[in-house]
Amino acid sequence: MERKVWKALCLLLAALLITGSFAACTKAQEPAEPAETQEPATEETQGSDQIADASEQIAHEDVVDDSWVPVPASALNDGTYEITVDSSSSMFNIVACTLTVADGAMTADMTMGGTGYRYIYLGTPEEAVAAAETDYLLPEVDAEGLHHYIVPVEALDAGVDCAAFSDNKEKWYDRVLVFRSSTLPMSAYVPDFLTTVSSLGLADGTYTCEVSLSGGSGKASVQSPANITIRGGAMTAEIVWSSDKYDFMVVNGAQYNTITTEGGSTFLIPISAFNFNVPVQADTIAMSTPHLIDYTLYFDASTIQ
Repeated sequence: MERKVWKALCLLLAALLITGSFAACTKAQEPAEPAETQEPATEETQGSDQIADASEQIAHEDVVDDSWVPVPASALNDGTYEITVDSSSSMFNIVACTLTVADGAMTADMTMGGTGYRYIYLGTPEEAVAAAETDYLLPEVDAEGLHHYIVPVEALDAGVDCAAFSDNKEKWYDRVLVFRSSTLPMSAYVPDFLTTVSSLGLADGTYTCEVSLSGGSGKASVQSPANITIRGGAMTAEIVWSSDKYDFMVVNGAQYNTITTEGGSTFLIPISAFNFNVPVQADTIAMSTPHLIDYTLYFDASTIQ
């Protein structure tokens, strides 16, 4: 009897051991619970890694003046002109630029002061990331090793978004460029574009006209309205500065000295057009050494009285 009980207990124990081993084996063969995974990076997330944030960039300069009137290609005679390009970042240094006007379109050959950019894109960094690489503009290298970018120009005196890809950082940096019409000679403009004494049919006489000043540090101003005199179809404007520290002005390459400094430096200068950013220079002696500063004067034809 005891032997039968002992045999039964042994069979039961064996069955339990076999069942436990099978369960353990089965559990070991079951696929493990998948580990928690991150969502795959989206195209937007990947692109943002290629864009330099504010902490990676130096402070930008505002190079666009909302008072400027954009100048299209139709306003210019066909030809090649040297032109100044303002950049919102000193890191995107354009040391020279040649503007070509032909068949109603403009292109600019920008000579760079360095070679640190792999390519550029006319648009924002976000647009550059989304664009095809075939849309990027590669530099042309001249015999001296200088980098040139050939870009289309829709209008002068208008802000142009430009994304530049750093070869070192491998990121896009945003810049704003302005091709300055004030650095072109007056002979570059077609007569029909300019609002002149002749086109307005103004008779000889004395008038007043609202005038605004742009350029410099922004601290100076000129008296407005200004007195203008028309004789033989030519216009002369009396410009009164807010400072008495200007000793001469340069207009169309000719120098004009002050006629008085009472109440501010006063000049009589020729003006060739209304509704146009007329380029002038003024020399100030307010600093330790004289400085010849670039400005523009805008005479609003609608205010002539």
